[in-house]
Amino acid sequence: MISRREARRAAVFVLYQWDVTGTELGSLYEGDVDEYTRAIAEAVAAHAGDLDARITAASDDWPADRLGAVERNILRVALEELDEGEVPVEVVVDEAVTLAKRYASDDAGKLVNGILGRIVREKAA
Repeated sequence: MISRREARRAAVFVLYQWDVTGTELGSLYEGDVDEYTRAIAEAVAAHAGDLDARITAASDDWPADRLGAVERNILRVALEELDEGEVPVEVVVDEAVTLAKRYASDDAGKLVNGILGRIVREKAA
């Protein structure tokens, strides 16, 4: 069993491949896939349209499809986790920002933080 952090990262990688290639999600899994990785990836794939609409609404008219595929899928995973409510909000946001900084750029980390911050604030209001 892997940590949630590793499972989240694996989900982002599989979703990135799915997003960029259009390949069926199930065919992208390699070897033994952690249950949490599979669950979060499949939930994101099932809700991608709704998640993208929420990302677009929170990003000042910058459509989700104009974001980089890495950033878009990090945001999708984070929103899915926020919706599930099992992971504390602070952890979801911190993990998403860390993934964006590591696999995209520092600016991507700021973008992810800003979009998630707006969504969390609006949900709390």
